[in-house]
Formats: sequence, C-alpha cells, structure tokens
Amino acid sequence: MFFLTPVLAAVVCILIVWIFKNADRSMERREEEARARAEARPRVDEDLQHSTDLDQVEEAGDADESQESEENVEHIAFSHIRYPEKEMVKRSQEFYELLNKRRSLRFISNEQVPMEVIDNVIKTAGTAPSGAHTEPWTFVVVKDPDMKHKIRGIIEEEEEINYLKRMGHRWVTDLKKLRTNWIKEYLDTAPVLILIFKQVYGFAANGKRKVHHYNEISVSIACGILLAALQNAGLVTVTTTPLNCGPRLRLLLGRPANEKLLMLLPVGYPSKEATVLDLKRKRLDQIMVTV
Repeated sequence: MFFLTPVLAAVVCILIVWIFKNADRSMERREEEARARAEARPRVDEDLQHSTDLDQVEEAGDADESQESEENVEHIAFSHIRYPEKEMVKRSQEFYELLNKRRSLRFISNEQVPMEVIDNVIKTAGTAPSGAHTEPWTFVVVKDPDMKHKIRGIIEEEEEINYLKRMGHRWVTDLKKLRTNWIKEYLDTAPVLILIFKQVYGFAANGKRKVHHYNEISVSIACGILLAALQNAGLVTVTTTPLNCGPRLRLLLGRPANEKLLMLLPVGYPSKEATVLDLKRKRLDQIMVTV
C-alpha cells in the first residue's frame, strides 16, 4: 500500500488548492467577459423580444380547433377601380410627392386636432392586412394631460437608462446626428398620443386562446398605413419605440396581458418654431432591384 509522506501530502494539498483557485479565477474572468459583452450589446425592448410564432403557439395550445374555418367565410365579388395608365402614373406620382414631404417631427404644437380626423386615420390603419385576418392591433388614444404627463415620466425615466447604459456606445453615437436624448417634451405638448399595441394572442368565443399569426408584422404594416394617413390629413408625428417602457405603460393604460406595446406616436400640428434636419433619402436605384 502506498503512503504519502508528510512533505508529499503537503505538496498535494497545495497543488489542489492552486487548481481550485485558478478555476475560480477563470470562472470569474469568463463572467466578467460575459458581462462586458452584454453591456456593449444594445438591449432589445423586452416587449419586442416576444415575437409571433413559437411562444404563442405553445400558449394557444389546442385553440386552433375553436377558430372559425375559412370555409365558413362567404366569398363576395371584388369591387375594383381600374384607372387609365396616365391616371395611374399621375396618382402614383402625387402620392409619392405627398409622402416624400413626411418628416419625423419633434416640435409639435399644443393646438387641438379634430377627433373625427383621429378616428378616420385609425380606421384607415385598421384596413391593413393581417395574418389569417386576426387584426391583432389595439390603438390607444390618449388626450388627458395628466395621463400624457405620466406617460412622459415613465418614458424619460427608462430612456435615460437606455442612453446611459442599455443602448451601448455605438447606438448612442449613431443618434448624435439626430440630436435626440431622453427628454421628450412633445409627449406633453402634442394634443394626442397614439399608442399601438400588438395582440400576441386573442381569444375564441369559448374563451380559449387563439393564435395571432405574424402579429408583429401585421401591426407594423398598420403603423405604416397610419403614418401615411396622418400625412394625408396634414398632421405630423415622430415614430417612437419606447424601449423597456412597455410593461409599465401597459399597466398604466389598463391593457390586458396579451397586448405588447409596439409604437407610440405623438400627433398634432407642427409648432411655429419647428425645424427638421436636412436629411436626404436614398435614390430609387439604391433601394430597388429589378430582376
């Protein structure tokens, strides 16, 4: 039988302690590197992390069985207006020129806007296509000054953290040319705030959850149509995605758990001192490829 001498036993003990200490240091270094990478990487809004497909299919369970079959939806004749070619060119050019004047504006007047116009532009947004025609959107219109101020407080609190910690140096540097920061005065001055929520799932008549296919894409399309409708009506806005504010704003506005904030639009007329950056859009040959 092999016996360790006192000296050899001491050497073995020292070696074991050294191995464990180095393992601890290595683990600490790996953790520090991981933290550094996480801090350098821009953090995505927690609401936007929940997309459309796998999570909600699991949540929906067997709800598909309770959804109405497309075979039960009546088909009707399609009504269409076909314009002469010259009229098509004219209309398409005029619409382009109208939307080419659209700018993201942070200087918004407190002058009230007609609510009938807000109703109409949201109805227009609601004409957007959606996955399986689930129409997974909720438009929350906020006019109450106290509620607008509470919304501003939440957003500015989170945005300060975003700028200083979450977004990372590169993201903040890219925003410098726009001269933006976490102060959002327009959230108080704009007469209307429109908060657009995506419904990550819905409910069937029997109360079971039902899948809202491609809800984020569907609601994004609706937001694009809403921007066009606002421009057509002579109103201005700036698209904002309040990072990491979604859960608090959802609770503040009393929205259900199946709704996630996608976008916030302050809406109104431009203020008299409004300015915009002299930015240029890409040319057609830079954005279109014909095959």
